[in-house]
Amino acid sequence: MKPALYTGAVNSLSAPLNKLLLQVADAVQAVRDGRSLTEVLARCPAELRPGTQALSFHVLRHLGGAEAARVLLAPKPPPPKVDSLLVSAIALLWPADDPPYAAHTVVDQAVGAVRKRAPASAGFVNAVLRRFLRERDATVAAAQRDPRGAFDHPAWWIERLRQDWPEQWQAILRANNEHPPMSLRVNARHGLTASAYLERLAAAGIAARAAGPLAPQGVVLERAVPVSALPGFAEGQVSVQDVAAQLAAPLLLGTGLAAGARVLDACAAPGGKTAHLLELGSDLDLLALDADAGRLTRVQDNLDRLKLQATLKAADARETAAWWDGKPFDAILLDAPCSASGIVRRHPDVRWLRRAEDIGNLARIQAELLDALWPTLKPGGRLVYATCSVFNDEGVNQIDAFLQRQNGAGRIEVSGVTGHLLPLADNGPAAAGGGEPSMVDGFYYALLVKS
Repeated sequence: MKPALYTGAVNSLSAPLNKLLLQVADAVQAVRDGRSLTEVLARCPAELRPGTQALSFHVLRHLGGAEAARVLLAPKPPPPKVDSLLVSAIALLWPADDPPYAAHTVVDQAVGAVRKRAPASAGFVNAVLRRFLRERDATVAAAQRDPRGAFDHPAWWIERLRQDWPEQWQAILRANNEHPPMSLRVNARHGLTASAYLERLAAAGIAARAAGPLAPQGVVLERAVPVSALPGFAEGQVSVQDVAAQLAAPLLLGTGLAAGARVLDACAAPGGKTAHLLELGSDLDLLALDADAGRLTRVQDNLDRLKLQATLKAADARETAAWWDGKPFDAILLDAPCSASGIVRRHPDVRWLRRAEDIGNLARIQAELLDALWPTLKPGGRLVYATCSVFNDEGVNQIDAFLQRQNGAGRIEVSGVTGHLLPLADNGPAAAGGGEPSMVDGFYYALLVKS
């Protein structure tokens, strides 16, 4: 079944597929060149953006197989602008229960697109695509003998997962190519419960279910919808937030902080966890930091819609002399920069953007953040370390090393929350997975207390 975004994006637009394919090819080439899909889509013509996003997601989820197939069919690569279009078309022709377009349509429109970009290559693209259709089963089988083609991830990523999760690595890779659910966080400040909001959704014709005890304010939609269709969204009664991300605020606040407690959100953008802290806390004195001043605009927009207040400051959290007033914090949330390896199904470009050496560089930054922020926490205070990563070097290994460095730092385990959450159906730390796509993304949480 196509996700709601996909069906709506493709079927509701009058733009021909050949126009979308040109945009998708540009997006694929940009990702190959190290630019994020989000950046590329922001520059896409507005009328083509929804369809481009939907098709780009599809292509990037099948890119490893499509590239392997292209090598088998045409060992000598064509120019990059032709190759990106060719592999995009192959990805759209990849075997699927519910393909986005009929095969003859993809071939016809891909040839039309290449005529606009590189007319001399039209015959080549036509021949390769038709051969792929004639020999599809054999070509797909051959492409999938290579792990990159079988799992649609870079080889280094596959090997790292195999080492970190020897029993779950294949399930994680398969889960990364699933379509994630759209999840909501009901605003407790409005006196709303998840069950009450489910009734409002049902009245609006939107099917959904409660996220369960893991996230008491969470709701998971059966199909994605525009936020404008959500009852009370404009009034701040509900926000879009993954279920796993909803664990951060209650973990940090515990049984509650006193009114006026000083709280630091050290890497706050885009502000979902910042807002959740303020929704659950009692008149918190919250400082939200982010190194990117531009991203703080999104934090402020979120707070404005929810009618919440916090102090926002653009600063590198590691450079405490530049932003800290010397008064210790009662609680700190460190949602650290990471590989985003746990949210690949929401951002399928991430796997192709990252390089193996990035993990070590990110782990170093995470360690620097932990060491810099720990002195700003008062004795008895709590620090939650979070990453949206499934790699151990950004999770359990990072915290084990920190506890070795810091005297007076203790770790508290919270069943079902702390540790690694994997994006698998049987969610929970180190879950085995299986069945329907998980409602949670991949995350790591550690709760640290200063003695």
